[in-house]
Amino acid sequence: MHERFSGPLFLIFFSLLLPCFSSSWCRDEGGHRSSSSPDLMGFAGEGSPASGGGFSENGKFSYGYASSPGKRSSMEDFYETRVDGVDGETVGLFGVFDGHGGARAAEFVKQNLFTNLINHPKLFSDTKSAIAETYTHTDSELLKGETSHNRDAGSTASTAILVGDRLVVANVGDSRAVICRGGDAIAVSRDHKPDQSDERQRIEDAGGFVMWAGTWRVGGVLAVSRAFGDKLLKQYVVADPEIKEEKVDSSLEFLILASDGLWDVVTNEEAVAMVKPIIDSEQAAKKLLQEASQRGSADNITCVVVRFLDQPPAKNQHASS
Repeated sequence: MHERFSGPLFLIFFSLLLPCFSSSWCRDEGGHRSSSSPDLMGFAGEGSPASGGGFSENGKFSYGYASSPGKRSSMEDFYETRVDGVDGETVGLFGVFDGHGGARAAEFVKQNLFTNLINHPKLFSDTKSAIAETYTHTDSELLKGETSHNRDAGSTASTAILVGDRLVVANVGDSRAVICRGGDAIAVSRDHKPDQSDERQRIEDAGGFVMWAGTWRVGGVLAVSRAFGDKLLKQYVVADPEIKEEKVDSSLEFLILASDGLWDVVTNEEAVAMVKPIIDSEQAAKKLLQEASQRGSADNITCVVVRFLDQPPAKNQHASS
């Protein structure tokens, strides 16, 4: 969840850029176990932590999740953990979606992003392009359905797609993906913050501005520089994902996806150290959630752990048969 500043600064920003907003409105067109009820799948529910997990049918990975409102009175985090068979291939799809301005945007992305992706014709032939196009398409669908009551709703998306021996991570916003490779913690996504030099330049080039209002914010309003939704700020707050691909081999131990409710109080290295000795992915996700809560995280907390099982050693691609 990202605090929106809704006081006088927003009114000033809105009045200055109303023509821009108006024009942008015209352009917007496997096996599983769970301790949450089916109706709450992907949403922890207010006051009730959820956890669960499972294994892929091909036995190559296990996964687990844990999600809680934490100290918040409302819950805007959603998550997705699914293993699908697509054209005879096993595809793992994992995501954390942290909403702001209400839960609608995060819920929409959770419900539609992966369904849109597995129907993309280039899912296998050009996975990165398929992901980028699916992010953009899903954002457009969300914006078309926005009304005057929820046009300031938005969501991050930190996702991981497992296709064969490839792990493809895509990120929008400040949820984060971290892997453990060879015992080392490696961030495979970048938090999108308005004060980053390239993000600030992109926003200013589009006619927006970044200013300090408790933290650096787009137009003095939003503390992330990329997100789904955010119709009023769409000209500046884009849903273009940064995508990174990792090879799944014997050095890749596990992946952590989590909302900033974890990363606000736990470093990448600390998270990897906590997960490393815990073989059960659900228990590992629960450990991260519990630790974040004990450290005083003030936000919703959602963690997904994917552990890679018995991967063959990396092969020399030029070796003769």
